Amino acid sequence: MLFLLLEQYVDDYSILNLVRYLTFRTGLAVMTALLISFIFGPRIINALKVRQKKGQPIREDGPQSHIIQKAGTPTMGGFLILLSLSAGTLLWADLRNDYVWAVLIVTIGFGIIGFLDDYMKVSKTSSQGIRGKYKLLMEFAVTGVAAYWISTLQPNTLALPFFKDIIIDLGVLYIPFAMFVMIGAGNAVNLTDGLDGLATMPVIIAAGTFGIITYLVGNAVYSEYLQIPAIPGAGELVVFCGALIGAGLGFLWYNAPPAMVFMGDTGSLSLGGALGSVAVITKHEIVLAIVGGIFVLETVSVIVQVASFKMTGKRVFRMAPIHHHFEAKGWAEPTIVIRFWIISVILALIGLATLKLR
Repeated sequence: MLFLLLEQYVDDYSILNLVRYLTFRTGLAVMTALLISFIFGPRIINALKVRQKKGQPIREDGPQSHIIQKAGTPTMGGFLILLSLSAGTLLWADLRNDYVWAVLIVTIGFGIIGFLDDYMKVSKTSSQGIRGKYKLLMEFAVTGVAAYWISTLQPNTLALPFFKDIIIDLGVLYIPFAMFVMIGAGNAVNLTDGLDGLATMPVIIAAGTFGIITYLVGNAVYSEYLQIPAIPGAGELVVFCGALIGAGLGFLWYNAPPAMVFMGDTGSLSLGGALGSVAVITKHEIVLAIVGGIFVLETVSVIVQVASFKMTGKRVFRMAPIHHHFEAKGWAEPTIVIRFWIISVILALIGLATLKLR
């Protein structure tokens, strides 16, 4: 929005030529999202406290320490993330780019679904929100629109990391596959969001990693050199990733242990959906599974726990998702959070290594 306005005066004021550089606008998107988070964060948190009174309902089967330590902490902090992320993107991205709107559809759409889920939990004072099947149907609707749109903009293929010559044409399976990636990413981040700051920093790390990837796949010279799929126009998503980093850092200011606010499904679903949609557009869906390995681990731990209990009556972990398992073993919450952050950095480096090791 602001980029399109300033671009009209580039010929009159040479300094405005800076807005044509993706890196410059990405930096502005980061700073804009951060600034909005710092300005509106305290006001939004106070408003949530007033309206929610008892805060986010704590699951009764979770760690008992949470009931004592986290009682009264408001949820729906994801609204702050969506506000700052959307503002940073809309102000500095080229809104003529279809990929920007496709990613925003998934991000905001998942945010609305998460908000409805959070609202039901708070209003009923229960940890149970929207029924799973209805929630999934809404996610199908949002990702179906986005996946179809993306399929009209680029080849419906799947690229494999480490192999420069293997490109799989998915054909009619592309849309279901893209939907699966976006829904899977959204719900994986949602499962990870169980401790203060646990999901926020891995999302920031993944956003930074995919910021680099989007820049490379959107540049014909770099993509040719690295032998990765070239996606014309995808480079504009660097601005979105920058806004996501700024929004995540701004929210982490309030979400760091002990959290002043929880992101809730409003934030976790939208953040995961954002990462999933960027991965689909850049043809790096498998790399997302590497970079977001923490999210995959959390999801797999839940699947294994449920399957084991149903088939054998025994639990593999003391509690699932796996971060609660470590809590049950006596690990302090900050220890779990920081160690998961360290693992996320390592996985991000491995993900970036796939760009060269082919």
